[in-house]
Amino acid sequence: MAVEHIRHWRVGDVEIARIVEVNAFEDNISMLLPGGTPELVQGYGWLRPHFATPDGRMIISFQAFVLRSRGKTVMIDTCIGADRKREYDVFCNLQTTFLEDLRAAGFPPEEVSAVLCTHLHFDHVGWNTRRVGDKWVPTFPQARYLFGRREWQHWKHLRDTGGYHHMDHLVDSIDPVMEAGLVEFIDPDFKVTDEVSLIPTPGHTPGHVSVLIRSRGEEAVITGDLMHHPIQFALPATPGNFDMDKEQGARTRVEFIGRFADRPALVIGSHFPDPTAGRIVSDGQAWKLVTE
Repeated sequence: MAVEHIRHWRVGDVEIARIVEVNAFEDNISMLLPGGTPELVQGYGWLRPHFATPDGRMIISFQAFVLRSRGKTVMIDTCIGADRKREYDVFCNLQTTFLEDLRAAGFPPEEVSAVLCTHLHFDHVGWNTRRVGDKWVPTFPQARYLFGRREWQHWKHLRDTGGYHHMDHLVDSIDPVMEAGLVEFIDPDFKVTDEVSLIPTPGHTPGHVSVLIRSRGEEAVITGDLMHHPIQFALPATPGNFDMDKEQGARTRVEFIGRFADRPALVIGSHFPDPTAGRIVSDGQAWKLVTE
């Protein structure tokens, strides 16, 4: 059990936990930023030791979050999932303690009342389902699965038109919950509770959202994939390789920083490795993440 990778936060009355599936994965920054070099990463000393290696490789994690608000237990994304065939070997046929970790964190899977996907990429929807025999079944059959209406329409269009994107995750992680009648399509102004609402943050995908938590005068935001690594606080306008609409993705990051920088808001990065959360502060003409 990966309990050593569980982390908790409290924002007012809202409890939040992080569940990690692939921890502290290292790769070249050029995977994320076009033309990025180790020297670029090394130039931002505040990235070390949590977010970069001494030789200039980025460190990211693949993880999900779960929160409790007003008596509701809500999954925010569901990672990669077990027993999958994916485009990259590192994500294939994973066997992790995801469900056991949820229970260890104090959020038993059977208490989950909603599953909110910030977007529908494979590494954010995997544990929507689990394999039972030769079938994929909903992991949280008692929950409503909340998918962005625009996001779903985009993926449906890609599949209907033979779009460029790898699609296997739709078959095993989306279709079964649709067929079970568990999906509720939502708009970007949706409120999960009066403490938990959405922010439209398009660019990575057309219907991408981030999750805003406000309770008792405290504030936090779970980013989703509007950014993948803290170096993007320093370089928000640099296009990201993973963004479907690169210009919109850059605008979204700049707007996001404008909204949350130099404020007490806790920013929880969906792919940021431990400690995962911090506050955006000015750093000369740019910004950096100051961790808890």
